Amino acid sequence: MISVIAKLPIKEEKMNEALEAFQRMIPEVAKEEGTLFYSLNVAKAEPHTLVVMERYKDKEALAVHSATPHFQALMARAPELFSGQPEIIVMKELAAV
Repeated sequence: MISVIAKLPIKEEKMNEALEAFQRMIPEVAKEEGTLFYSLNVAKAEPHTLVVMERYKDKEALAVHSATPHFQALMARAPELFSGQPEIIVMKELAAV
């Protein structure tokens, strides 16, 4: 399994637009065969940082997700929505409950 944590700094004035964009994308992510978990969160200590926690069956499933039209459409809006570079952590899952 592959786990991903994506910390996305959002421009304060663009938070509502960013949330709407994710809310449109998440139902499409749910249809991806190899996506096992996808959760959108806001960091309590950083209210303008969205944190996406993700789990994929394998590297190929993560690659498929990254190539989908809905993901690409969101990333095309990154310069408009993000206040800085995202921090993406890709991990090999060792154990889970």
